[in-house]
Amino acid sequence: MSTAKHYLSLIKFSHTIFALPFAMIGFVLALNTNHTFQLKLFILVVLCMVFARTAAMAFNRYIDRHFDKLNPRTAVREIPAGVINPTNALLFVIINCALFVTATYFINTICFYLSPVALFVVLFYSYTKRFTPLCHLVLGVGLALAPIGSYLAVTGEFNWLPLLFSFTVFCWVSGFDIIYALQDQEFDKENKLKSIPVLLGTKNALLVSKLLHFLSFSFIVIAGVYGHFNVVYWIGVSLFSGLLIYQHSLVKPTDLSKINLAFFTTNGIASVVFAVCTIASFYI
Repeated sequence: MSTAKHYLSLIKFSHTIFALPFAMIGFVLALNTNHTFQLKLFILVVLCMVFARTAAMAFNRYIDRHFDKLNPRTAVREIPAGVINPTNALLFVIINCALFVTATYFINTICFYLSPVALFVVLFYSYTKRFTPLCHLVLGVGLALAPIGSYLAVTGEFNWLPLLFSFTVFCWVSGFDIIYALQDQEFDKENKLKSIPVLLGTKNALLVSKLLHFLSFSFIVIAGVYGHFNVVYWIGVSLFSGLLIYQHSLVKPTDLSKINLAFFTTNGIASVVFAVCTIASFYI
């Protein structure tokens, strides 16, 4: 495997699909406030998403390398397996942070000034499971920056509609991260790591995840009413909600074998389908 492929595997580049579609929603929302499309700005927004997420994921792998080495599920990851040197991984994080801040500089002043705040949130997540079971919510905040961040990139202003989509992402991501954490529940207990599954147990953790996903559904409904979206948007809402329900049908307190299907496939499809319908609603 080439070095580039090792680093793409390290950061799970394919997982960018979770937040990037919502960033595109924020971008198109901004365009529909009498702003014209600029290819340069679009590229910068995409680059910001990639750089920020890459820095966050690589930092998470760097910070967790000792735990990853002890966990049979994660021992094969690039750093504990010796494929990528920890120092090189940290340098990779620093480079992506610098590229992120540089990209925001060429967008507008408010994005540049807020770039350290955004980086703090997405990097800080990696520490949180050491002291709080609310770590899933911090991850949710990090990815929730996507819609409002891309909206700010175009308009330089805050607005309630992209914020409603940010709330949607916050609840959605927090909910599915709780599901993902179920597979490490026993390991986390043994190593004094915090999570909702460790705190509440499998059954109650799934109930919290369902509540968060219901709130996510509620926010996209509120956004649809507030934004006066047409029927195409509501088709997206129905499909997104259906996939959330399907996700929870796959994972049961007595059967966690389908967590990867619920986490990766279902959520990836949900974000893309919802974004396509939302964006299409502006032009159909």
